[in-house]
Amino acid sequence: MPYDHRKLLALALPLALPLALTACGGPAGSAAPQSSRTADAKGATTSSASSAASSGASPATTPATAPALPLAGRTVVIDPGHNPGNFRHSSEINQKVDIGSTRKECDTTGTSTNAGYTEAAFTLDVSHRLRDLLKKQGAEVVLVHDAERPFGPCIDERARIGNAAKADAVVSVHADGSATGNRGFHVILPARVSGGSADTAKIVGPSRTLGEKLVSHFARATGSAPSNYIGSGTGLDVRDDLGGLNLSTVPKVFLECGNMRDPKDAALLTDAAWRQKAAQGIANGIGAYLKG
Repeated sequence: MPYDHRKLLALALPLALPLALTACGGPAGSAAPQSSRTADAKGATTSSASSAASSGASPATTPATAPALPLAGRTVVIDPGHNPGNFRHSSEINQKVDIGSTRKECDTTGTSTNAGYTEAAFTLDVSHRLRDLLKKQGAEVVLVHDAERPFGPCIDERARIGNAAKADAVVSVHADGSATGNRGFHVILPARVSGGSADTAKIVGPSRTLGEKLVSHFARATGSAPSNYIGSGTGLDVRDDLGGLNLSTVPKVFLECGNMRDPKDAALLTDAAWRQKAAQGIANGIGAYLKG
């Protein structure tokens, strides 16, 4: 059968055309679909943004950093007065320790209400409530003790614990044991003491500021008035015979929250709701002091 070049050419063209299109980046090539997918993706993004804009929706944003807690980076030491086990260790707590200006008993049992509610139980309860309130504000809180030891610690060790923590503020929580009719709270401030290992020169000023803040905020939170028998109505008392203050190198005060021997004050001190108010008042006073 003789060759017919026209027929051969007609047969070859359908086979050659796809190869040519592939080489030129046409529909069978890989480059064109990739460009198409990229364009589709961009189009989808643009379309989504346009839809968000038309619907009034805000585009996604990076969440804002949470503000720092008000007492973050500050250290507060809480010193619960006495220890529930002290009364079982009279010989140990009667041993005298050096407080700079003199020597004094390691610790005492503390007082109690006429019904037997002890000062040591009161101070621990208020201290726990105070710790929780301060932690919620971001403070690092150190308890001098948590009744985990049989007695004490001694008054000199209590001071050393606050010093070692480099505390921004130390509050020793107490309740008084005065005569019936003597009512109200007061804050005990360190006097200027220099002798032996005691030197309060650097802490007298800031401790007074801390005490003044406590008086104001404690009265406001609890509704209690400053003492009617100590401090001439100021709620402040200065003493040089307390080892916990004499040996402190950081701002420190004692707070006598009320008189356990007076029936009206005792009714407050034994009430859990009032103790929460007391803890709140102390926390507010410490916060006001630390915030300047």
